[in-house]
Amino acid sequence: MKIEILYPEICYLYGDLMNIEYLHRCLPEATVVRTGLKARPAFVDGNVDLVYIGSMTERAQELVIDALRPYTETINELIERGVIFLATGNALEIFIGRIENEDGSALEALGLFDLVAKRRMMNRYNALYLGKFGDVDIVGFKSQFAHAYGEDGEALFETARGAGRNPGTKPEGIRKNNFMATYVLGPLLILNPPFTKYLLGLLGVPDRPLAYEAAAMDAYCLRLAEFSDPKRGFDY
Repeated sequence: MKIEILYPEICYLYGDLMNIEYLHRCLPEATVVRTGLKARPAFVDGNVDLVYIGSMTERAQELVIDALRPYTETINELIERGVIFLATGNALEIFIGRIENEDGSALEALGLFDLVAKRRMMNRYNALYLGKFGDVDIVGFKSQFAHAYGEDGEALFETARGAGRNPGTKPEGIRKNNFMATYVLGPLLILNPPFTKYLLGLLGVPDRPLAYEAAAMDAYCLRLAEFSDPKRGFDY
């Protein structure tokens, strides 16, 4: 089994890389490939089971889009074939149509989904997140300068509390086949052991126990109860 992390030297904010560190502890036999910004992605040559990319700065988004643009069609083909992609935080925006700035300028992204992100650099959105992935509760955190607008593609999560793709919608993130992108950032897999079990199922090991499973489930249940409490403030 091979897991590829794209550009960990610049896509590392909010502890996002701990998602793959945790997954690797669940799957110690897996090979983790860390692809640098100047390197040819391993997924181009096939045999990658999961491609991961995490949160980055706005300047890094430009570098990542430039690095991935030559492989746009390959990424699209892999999505159609059901290869697993997981993008957290503002890595979601790499795959949509464009990112618009307040001054009217725009950064053309890879264009795989017909969504537009609108940045408000003087108005960072910080909030907790509570949503659903099918019957599974999802908890997490958001901290972002942009929200996504548009209807293209199935959502990854359905929001119960907090913002979806933007504060006016319940659908959150993007799901197409096994491509999954969400604005929820940080150690999503550590915070959500039932979702991690689903991911292990996609990877062909549905019965594999999670690393530190009892502790992870205890923390998940406590956080879920806290986030479900209507008296709990959500924005910060």
